[in-house]
Amino acid sequence: MDNKLKRTPAVYLAGFMGSGKSTIGHLLADHLGWDFIDLDREIEVAENATVQEIFSTRGEAEFRRIETETLRHWSRKVERGHPVVIALGGGAFVHPGNFEILENHGVSLWLDCPLELILSRFETEPDSRPLARDKTALRSLYDARLPGYARADYRIDASHPPAQALTEILGLPVWK
Repeated sequence: MDNKLKRTPAVYLAGFMGSGKSTIGHLLADHLGWDFIDLDREIEVAENATVQEIFSTRGEAEFRRIETETLRHWSRKVERGHPVVIALGGGAFVHPGNFEILENHGVSLWLDCPLELILSRFETEPDSRPLARDKTALRSLYDARLPGYARADYRIDASHPPAQALTEILGLPVWK
């Protein structure tokens, strides 16, 4: 196993909303016997509000502050040897300062998924993703975030079924 992962047993799943971070994260955590954390859900429970409510009532800057504090909390647990798979929110990995918190506390994986596939996933629950209503703005956001996601330690093709992405993750050299 990679020395970085031995010292700080965490896998951070980054990628655009709808790329499969929660689904694949659950599978990976179950396989490893590690805890699974969905960062957005952690924030919602702690704040007693949905991410959308926090954005609309307190603004994005306050949400990002909360998100960064939650990442710091989990990175301290990881430093103490608590193994965890964390599904990051779509903007967490690319928000200034967050990458630096994570880069020395585990391994980051970018779940790369084409926007067209992501949009098709949203069709089953159109109200669950308010940002997906404006396709032009969504494409701009997607394009703007790609260079940030590319900073991850590894890129995983998330356009395939989740089980196939899991197999790709388990084939990475970090586990050897």
